[in-house]
This record gives sequence, structure tokens and C-alpha cells, in this order.
Amino acid sequence: MSDSGATGGLGLLEGLATTRAIRRYRDEPIPDHHLAEILWHAGRAPSGSNRQPFRFLVLRDGPSAVEAKAVLGDSFRAGWSAKRAADGYRPSRFADSMQHFVDHLEQTPVVVLVCLVRYRSANPYEGASVYPACQNLLLAARALGYGGALTMWHLGVEDDLRRILGIPDEVALSACITLGRPMGRHGPVRRKPIGQLTFDDRWDQTADWIPDES
Repeated sequence: MSDSGATGGLGLLEGLATTRAIRRYRDEPIPDHHLAEILWHAGRAPSGSNRQPFRFLVLRDGPSAVEAKAVLGDSFRAGWSAKRAADGYRPSRFADSMQHFVDHLEQTPVVVLVCLVRYRSANPYEGASVYPACQNLLLAARALGYGGALTMWHLGVEDDLRRILGIPDEVALSACITLGRPMGRHGPVRRKPIGQLTFDDRWDQTADWIPDES
């Protein structure tokens, strides 16, 4: 599979600047050929020594997937409830989006558990060999007209997922990505000016060669 025509006319830099978390999905499946293309591009991501230890466990509508999605739904709702109580989220578009997201997790067209096959003991930097693939996956989905969100609320039910899906002990469940056709749309993401996040030569020294974004 090549990347010819895979971007659907979306430029790389535009994709990088407009791929936001999408949490509301239309009730329609992702065709097999699009899902395969998304995963192919995810698999082009770099990894340590090019070992490619990432694996993509795709949950759609099979019997194991339905059971796993039900468990994930409970975990997501508990996670959002705890986060909302702890952080004091006020009513907002974001809070509404999150509530819709967790309330409809079971109906999400595709859930991808991004896993890491460990070839050494667990360590703080192993994510460097799996999270680039997650970003590639989200960018490829964006290019083909889909959207997704990366979450970690699957960790609350990791043991259940291992049992339901037969995931071996030596495999880490590194991320959970939801995918579907957006009910809304992508657009420019709101971020802090890059000048506030960049230092030149020394810590806390302004990089005055970065244009003002105000």
C-alpha cells in the first residue's frame, strides 16, 4: 500500500495544524479499506531500532469487541465523572462533548487499543516506540475524513480487557483511540503561542526569532 492519494488533498502541515480531538461520531462504520489505510500509515511511524513493537487491536462489532466496549464504557464514564468532580468543570461545550463521548462509547464505530509488545522490562521511555504511531493514526484518519480521540481511561479496566481479548501479560496497553466520521468538523486547533513554549540557548530565554502570533 502506497501513500498515493492517501491524503485526500489535505496537506501535511494543514493536517498537523487542524487535527483536533473528535468525540462525536456519526452512526456509520468505517469501511475496511479506509481502516486498513489508516492503520498502514500508523505503521509507518518510527520506533526504537525500528523494532515496530506497536500492535493495533481493533474493536468494531464482533462479540469480543461488544463485550470490551461495554467494559470500556463503564470505565470512561467513571473516569470522566471523577475528573469532572476533581477539576470542577463548569457547563461548557467541552464538558458537553465529553459527556456525549463517554455516554456513547459503546456506539463508537471503531476503538483501537494501541499495544506495545515489550522486549525488555517496563521502563519510562518505552512510549517513544508507540506514541508516534498513535499520532500517525490520528493524522491518517483526519486525512480520510474521520476523527478520533486518544484516551487512557482503558487502564481502569485493563485486567478485564486482557481477559476478554486474550492480551498476553508481556503486552502493554499503551493507548485507547476512538475513531469515526465526525458529527462536527475539524478546524484550526487553539494552542498557546509557540513563542511561549520555546526557549533559545538557555532555559527561560525568549526565542525572539519566532514571529508574534497575537
